[in-house]
Parts: sequence; structure tokens; C-alpha cells
Amino acid sequence: MDAFSRSWSALLAAVAGLSDEDFARPSGCTGWLVRDLVCHLVVDAQDVLITLATPTAGEATRDAVTYWRVVEPPTGDDPLDALTVRLAAAYEQPELLRFHLDDVGSAAGRAAALADPAGRVATQGQTLTAGDYLSAYVLEWTLHHLDLIAHVPEAAPPPAEGLRHSRELLEGVVAARFPPSFTDQDALLTGTGRRTPTPAETTTLGDLATRLPFPVG
Repeated sequence: MDAFSRSWSALLAAVAGLSDEDFARPSGCTGWLVRDLVCHLVVDAQDVLITLATPTAGEATRDAVTYWRVVEPPTGDDPLDALTVRLAAAYEQPELLRFHLDDVGSAAGRAAALADPAGRVATQGQTLTAGDYLSAYVLEWTLHHLDLIAHVPEAAPPPAEGLRHSRELLEGVVAARFPPSFTDQDALLTGTGRRTPTPAETTTLGDLATRLPFPVG
């Protein structure tokens, strides 16, 4: 729960610190500008609110690790991705998008702080405890924080706690450990295909290199 709050707060602060010009820079998400990514974060915040307001009595079918699946690498051609681009453009002014994320995002943060970690919630046809759901979302926030700052080098990175927790989640999803020589950030970027490993890193990765990348969704 604390990792969720710190990761989300850091991401919101990073967006708040962007200049208007930064919104037109590329992001780390294939085919998306920073403004498109921020628009996606608005939808993510809405999803958190919806899920936390959807309690269920059913038994948990997923946990923080099994919430995630390895998916096909993004191409930028997905219809939902294209919808996000059009929606982001409709805001016209970065300040409007910045305000909307702060408004909905702050509400999502408050809802997370008030949630009972043991309470069960339903999302995407699955049931998780609220604690596991919020724990899983640390990976979402951390990866998108890295996407946000990919071409904004002066922006603050994600919290170390979130990076460490996200690495552990990714390693659980793929049932493999990245070499200790990889920083948490490098493990996440390389593991999810956001960065191509160097020849030396490929050697260090060994057999794991042949399985890369591991895009999650």
C-alpha cells in the first residue's frame, strides 16, 4: 500500500513538473508522445477508482504477480492506443491535461489510502485483494514513470522502493532473475523491451537473453 502511494505520488509530481514543451516530446511508449502517456495515466487513475469501488465476495483468482501477463510487444497500431492519441490531442492545452490528471489522480490516491488491504475487488473478470491489486499497480506506475522521463532527462526518476518492488514483480511474472549486476531500472527497461541490452549485458543475461523481451499487460 505504501509503495503504491509513494510511486503514484512521485509520478504525479513528475507530470506536474513538466513544461508545456515537454508534453510534445517522445515518451518511452511506442508511438506515444508524453501528452499521450499522460492521457493514458488519466485512464489508469479512473481504472483504480472503478476497481476499488467494485467490491466482491468472491475468492481471489489473482495476486500481485499473476495479475500480469506477458503480452505481444506494442507496435503503436492498437486501436485503443490510437484512441488515446486522439483523446490527448483533444485537450489542446497541456495545462488542461495536467489538471485532469491531478484531479482524478489525487482521488485515486485517496481511495487507495482508504482501501482495506484484505478486502476483495473485481477487475477485468478477476478477483484480487485490494492490497494485491495496489501492489501490482506499482509496476504500472514505475514503468510509466520511466516512459515519462525517457526523453526528459532533467525529470526525477521513480522512487528506489518502487523500482525494487517492480523488478521483483517482473521477475515473478517471468519466473526468472535478472543478474545482480543489473540495476533495478536496467532490469525493468531491458526486461520489458524498452531498451536493447548491450553485447556485454547479453552475455551476462545468458539464456535469459534469448527470451527477451517481456512486455507485460
